[in-house]
Amino acid sequence: MLRLEEVRVLIHENVILRDVSLVVQPAERVAVLGANGAGKSTLIRTILGLVTPLRGRILLNGTEIQGLTCHQIARAGVACVPEGRRVFTDMSVLENLRMGAYIPAARPFMDRSLEEIRSLFPGLARRMNQRAGTLSGGEQQMLSIGRALMSRPRLLLIDELSLGLAPVVVQGLYRTLDQLGSDITLLLVEQNVEQALKHSHKGYILETGNVVKSGLSKDLLQDPGIRKAYLGL
Repeated sequence: MLRLEEVRVLIHENVILRDVSLVVQPAERVAVLGANGAGKSTLIRTILGLVTPLRGRILLNGTEIQGLTCHQIARAGVACVPEGRRVFTDMSVLENLRMGAYIPAARPFMDRSLEEIRSLFPGLARRMNQRAGTLSGGEQQMLSIGRALMSRPRLLLIDELSLGLAPVVVQGLYRTLDQLGSDITLLLVEQNVEQALKHSHKGYILETGNVVKSGLSKDLLQDPGIRKAYLGL
């Protein structure tokens, strides 16, 4: 599905990603983990075409995409839940969701997608006419996820799912992501190492732009170094 091969990113003459390589197989849930400044968000921006790598390749279903524009990558089946949610606060929940179906291929399925989002997030179903800016942080994150799913992506990128949210809300969001069908592949960028590893198949640990460790999530959860550095155990 997605492959990065020795991707190096330079921003303002600073190396942010240092020859990063990773693989996300179809239907996999992969977590990219690390502290602030590790390069996680830059990784997302690079995949989306917002940042051009200095070198390396990014392949989606075997086709290089590092030279494509953002809208071309979106039309290829990639959607993103951005850090900080970034909902359209003056628009209603329903209007926000409809904005997610802007890709021509998604428009014929808009009604079906809306029903799927209502089922996935019953709390949003009761607030379709409510202004998005009046929602709680957790509800806005639900809306941001729903808006991304409206484009019917094959690959969903989520940047900092748990940022600024209460633990009980985060747990609920992860349980919801577990309900997504196998036709959606997930790449999750997170600081919340424990939750991300519990709800993913595979993980990569980023430190100052380097992949310092990778493996099955269940194995990383038991790794003494990770437990000490990230879980306080």
